[in-house]
Amino acid sequence: MSRFRRKRPLDSDLVGEMKDGEVADATKTKTNEDELNVSEATESVNGSADEGQLSELESAVAERDGYLDQLQRTLAEFANYRRRVDQERNQAREFATRDLLRQLVPVLDDLQRAIGSIAEDQRETSWVQGVNMIERKLNGLLEREGVTPIDAIGQPFDPAVHEAVASDPGSGGQTVVEVYQAGYRHKNNLLRPAMVRVGDQKMDA
Repeated sequence: MSRFRRKRPLDSDLVGEMKDGEVADATKTKTNEDELNVSEATESVNGSADEGQLSELESAVAERDGYLDQLQRTLAEFANYRRRVDQERNQAREFATRDLLRQLVPVLDDLQRAIGSIAEDQRETSWVQGVNMIERKLNGLLEREGVTPIDAIGQPFDPAVHEAVASDPGSGGQTVVEVYQAGYRHKNNLLRPAMVRVGDQKMDA
């Protein structure tokens, strides 16, 4: 049904009984009623349109918030993934470096044993000085990479960093009394345990 009321014509008999001013007033009243009806109908239509626009706006805002939340979650997941990849890459590099250093340590052992076996009358020869220079360079390389020797002589025996291969008879084996092969750490990690002989701590005279 139409929301507009049809304009009802004035009754002709009634008009005939009215004076001119009364007819004018009646016509004006009728016109005002029609205008009011049209205004009410327009407001109703506009109200319905506003409600529809508001609903669409709320839907758009909700959709935007959903996309924003999804984007934030994706960015957080990617940041965690990148952090995990960086950690794994650093660990892999650390393991590879440690493995290489572990292979270099026996070379240092051989150089030091060779230098220790050189006779006194040959220590000033050029080839011995060359071997000494190689040993110093290799030692410097290991130090720069964070390799440090493990203290052993006179230290309490620690199975975490010492490997006991001999012990003095009758001793408690609580103290390192001799080192057969030096041990090394790489930063905070054990690179190679020290190979030692254990016995009782010697008392100072």
